[in-house]
Amino acid sequence: MNRFLAFVKKEFLHIFRDVRTMMILFIMPIAQILIFGFAITTEIKNASIAILDKSKDEVTRELTQKLLASDYYTVSDYLSSEAEIESSFTKGRNKMVVVYEPQFAQNYEKNGVAKVQLLCDASDPNTARILSQYATGIFASYGEMAQSNGIQAEVRMYYNENLDGFYMSIPGIMAMILMLVSAMMTSISITREKELGSMEVLLISPLKPIQIIFGKVTPYILMAIVNILSILALSYWVFNVPVKGSMALLLFECILFTVLALSLGILISTVAKNQMVAMFMSLFALMLPVILLSGFIFPIDNMPLVLQWLSNIIPPKWFIIIVKTIMLKGGGLAHVWKETLILVAFIVVFVGLSVKKFNVRLQD
Repeated sequence: MNRFLAFVKKEFLHIFRDVRTMMILFIMPIAQILIFGFAITTEIKNASIAILDKSKDEVTRELTQKLLASDYYTVSDYLSSEAEIESSFTKGRNKMVVVYEPQFAQNYEKNGVAKVQLLCDASDPNTARILSQYATGIFASYGEMAQSNGIQAEVRMYYNENLDGFYMSIPGIMAMILMLVSAMMTSISITREKELGSMEVLLISPLKPIQIIFGKVTPYILMAIVNILSILALSYWVFNVPVKGSMALLLFECILFTVLALSLGILISTVAKNQMVAMFMSLFALMLPVILLSGFIFPIDNMPLVLQWLSNIIPPKWFIIIVKTIMLKGGGLAHVWKETLILVAFIVVFVGLSVKKFNVRLQD
């Protein structure tokens, strides 16, 4: 029995001395429960909307205040004409536009009925459905309190009239596939070289570290292009997801994101000591953030501020915005230049860190 207890004690000491094992056992579960608990929710709060008030009377102002008092919405723009609606959606500033008809208060007081349009960005169909339902309920309750026939809310969905789920899932799936496959394959490939000892041959060659890195990723870039074309073809021919914007721009952005994923895979390979660690980091360190914090499934606006800030360092978030803007909204480079520069900045950072960590000699 004493031998058994001594053996158990030795195992405990072995675990406690390994920082990585301690993080997996204690830190990771805490981080996961916090992220899952706050990120996974179907409720919508503080969604950005725009108001187009053609009447500008006391009733429309009161209705707008009721929308804001619900904590579901926050007004980011007051539009002056219908021509600004499309631009508001394309630039991604608002999820919904509320349009009050002319002479709203007069129609309401005279006939007991007034009309309001709810125009929703349905590139995210779940969010569009929930926001329109919330607003319709608020307008209906106002009519019941006034003991009138109520306010008739006409709902119109932009970019996805049938609220097909494919319109939301395809951009996210593209980001997840390109990120996980490219990053994982690159990190495993370079780590395998270190494990088999063939990296020594490269290190004593005349090639510079930056040349070795680009030489390793070039084949994966070419294969990723084939994957991109396959994904886009399946999206169009099987799921009927349109490409309203420039195909050339979309391909450029996909290749840019692939280069980003490859550069992240290189960075992982410089940290990982073997293929198993590289695969673990690629799968678990990337998959959860891509699914939870990129806006792929759950709205980022509904998350706590800490997670919203954290989502800004998740590259797929910006790529998904780009894909939705080009494919579904027909936007051009003028609408996605900021997100494109962010992806370029990520590439520069990842490549810079990789080159810095890529030693000219092997280390244990």
